[in-house]
Amino acid sequence: MHLPRSLLRAALLFALAWIALCGIARAADETLSVGSKRFTESYILAELLAQTAAPHTATPPVVRQGLGNTAIVYEALRSGAIDLYAEYTGTIALEILKGAPAGTREEMNAALAPMGLGVAIPLGFNDGYALAVRAADADRLGLRTLSDLAKHPELKFGLSNEFIGRADGWKGLAGRYGFTQTPTGLDHGLAYDAVAAKQIDVIDIYTTDAKIDHLGLRVLEDDRKYFPRYDAVVLYKLDLPERLPKAWAALKTLEGKVDEHAMIAMNARAELQGVPFDVIARDFLASAGGKDAKAQPKEERRGFTAKLFGPDLWKLARQHLLLVALSVGIAILVGVPIAILVFPHMRLRAVVLGFASLLQTVPSLALLAVLISMRGAIGALPALIALTLYSLLPIMRNTVTGLAEVPNGLRLAGTALGMTPPQSLRLVLLPLALPTLLAGVRTATAIAIGTATIAAFIGAGGFGERIVTGLALNDRELLVAGALPAAALALLSEGVFELVEYLMRRRRRAPPSSMPT
Repeated sequence: MHLPRSLLRAALLFALAWIALCGIARAADETLSVGSKRFTESYILAELLAQTAAPHTATPPVVRQGLGNTAIVYEALRSGAIDLYAEYTGTIALEILKGAPAGTREEMNAALAPMGLGVAIPLGFNDGYALAVRAADADRLGLRTLSDLAKHPELKFGLSNEFIGRADGWKGLAGRYGFTQTPTGLDHGLAYDAVAAKQIDVIDIYTTDAKIDHLGLRVLEDDRKYFPRYDAVVLYKLDLPERLPKAWAALKTLEGKVDEHAMIAMNARAELQGVPFDVIARDFLASAGGKDAKAQPKEERRGFTAKLFGPDLWKLARQHLLLVALSVGIAILVGVPIAILVFPHMRLRAVVLGFASLLQTVPSLALLAVLISMRGAIGALPALIALTLYSLLPIMRNTVTGLAEVPNGLRLAGTALGMTPPQSLRLVLLPLALPTLLAGVRTATAIAIGTATIAAFIGAGGFGERIVTGLALNDRELLVAGALPAAALALLSEGVFELVEYLMRRRRRAPPSSMPT
């Protein structure tokens, strides 16, 4: 099969872009990469670690915010996509080491060493799991402990999805206390609104959450001592102290500097006042360094316009466009030739299109999780693979449909003129099938623009970063500030395809130029 030169040139360009994008995955050894989970405190601690190390690194640290739950951030650390992140001892023991909480940090380090990881720099506070109810309900029902709560099966539980699935989460807790309810899975930030609106009665909380007192919630005592301690520490790659000794020495100065009151106050500034994470970290470091934190420039709560047209708008737009353009481009280069090859074979065509249809039914986050596990990496590469797979079906299906719609008389005319099958394909079939093929590309582009917002859950960037952060902070304005540009990009793509189709129709209607006599 001979492809047009323009298609080969496009293939080369996309291949070079793909290689360049993959090469960005890890910069030089001098770059420190800090990760975070997808909740307020982790965002702040990532900025705190990065800003502490920044004066002692050759290049500014890279902060990979909102990577997801423990499994994704740990995979990022293990694969080398990040160098360190703030973690909690109970989570390390039960989620990463899959065992009982280690008695000492030395025992934990001994278990982590074969993985190339270590734990150090206890920050100075414990942020444990707990269950909370509205204070009015606690007073009315006499709820003081989790044992008291177990006596009221009529109460509705709304728990974070991670807590429901954790080794130290709902299953073990329900077994210890005899809870019989089936909890509803909720995002951690949205659960506070749900309990305040009386849609649910019980939520899981982190003990340093700012909204506990703000919403008048009562934290119930873990009287059967189910939860371990969750002391905040730094989980890091063992080669980091040797690779960046000055930055590591600076990070060690944070040991014991963040107590629970300070962490609650920082969480409150983010969730209740809308102060950016980097500003919160900067003000804390200024205060801890002996400077007057009040002397630092304070930022008022940003309005919707400031969030929508923030300084990150063009960076996120560039990332989103790159993800969409590369994934759709690669899907064209892969899908169109496959569709052409299977078109004459009815059974093979049905199998290939059926497999592409099956890929469309796989939930986005599930596919990303599988790709992370297979590739051992987070970021742009698994996101591009997922978006490309989702783009294949409309492109392949419309290519096959377009070829099938070519009148048989035109096929026979090409043969009668002595065209070879490749010539007939290039000069007759593909030009006539092009409008239908283009409609498939149009559909694939719309799908990719919407699905690309999910890529932010694994650190691939794009407008989804604002949506992920808005969910973590329960900030509706920030959610909309991420959704609106994505919608605008979808409308812009529709306008571009409308223009292309108009030009194609106009070209087909244009009369042939008269020949000189």
